[in-house]
Amino acid sequence: MLKTRSYSGRIMTAPSTSTVPRPADPDRGHRLSPPRRIALALAWGVLGHGVFAAGVGAMVIGMGFGMTLGQGPLAGGWAWAVNLLLLVQFPVGHSLLLSRPGQRALARLAPGGTGKTLATTTYVMIAGAQLLLLFALWSPSGTVWWRAEGPWLVAMLTAYGVAWALLGKAMLDAGLSVQAGWLGWVALLRDRAPRFPPMPTGGLFRLVRQPIYGAFTLTLWTVPVWTPDQLAVALGFTLYCLVGPLFKERRYRRLFGPTFERYRARTPYWLPWPRPKG
Repeated sequence: MLKTRSYSGRIMTAPSTSTVPRPADPDRGHRLSPPRRIALALAWGVLGHGVFAAGVGAMVIGMGFGMTLGQGPLAGGWAWAVNLLLLVQFPVGHSLLLSRPGQRALARLAPGGTGKTLATTTYVMIAGAQLLLLFALWSPSGTVWWRAEGPWLVAMLTAYGVAWALLGKAMLDAGLSVQAGWLGWVALLRDRAPRFPPMPTGGLFRLVRQPIYGAFTLTLWTVPVWTPDQLAVALGFTLYCLVGPLFKERRYRRLFGPTFERYRARTPYWLPWPRPKG
């Protein structure tokens, strides 16, 4: 038998011929009665998906209007200082929560001893709240460099929509139950350990190892309105999309070992060219 760890740090066993970790027995560490467990699972799922949808919606609309819709009241140097903090808090927090200390912290955030089971839902909930803070509290500069009109507006909106569709496809290929966060609350609802999907290698992951980050970068640069604010967001998040996957791949190397190394040897990192020799 081969031991490995799930994304939440749970020890699982799998036959040495398999690349898919199999879940351990359901975690019975919580002491919730069935009605309380079901109520908590449903409430956590509604809250997690609601906050995540609000955050993503704020991002789609906010960037679509060139970051001109933020409700932050500041101006001048104070505005840019606070905007920078809002911009930095997302990639820093997003990455720290995926570290080992961050995963331990996630395991303590849900009530009733259910933190490990609900970790994926909690993570998505926090990510949604971070996005909502960023795009709702941004203080716009009031300067608009370029606004697409006529055929250009149609072209840019089409490109923007295609970029978001690619991001959705990449998330689907990666395992939507993890990406959207329902893995955790559904597992608690069924009173079993979360069953994580295998390492993604199909769909867009056949072309590049990091299609989610690549597609997200496309959404940053296909907006129909350009302002200094949008440029700052695009540059900051593009840097995150280039560097952030390095930490993700370090986790994958720890989780999947030789399986990931073989995949890494034959698949480009971020763009579908040049393809590695293998």
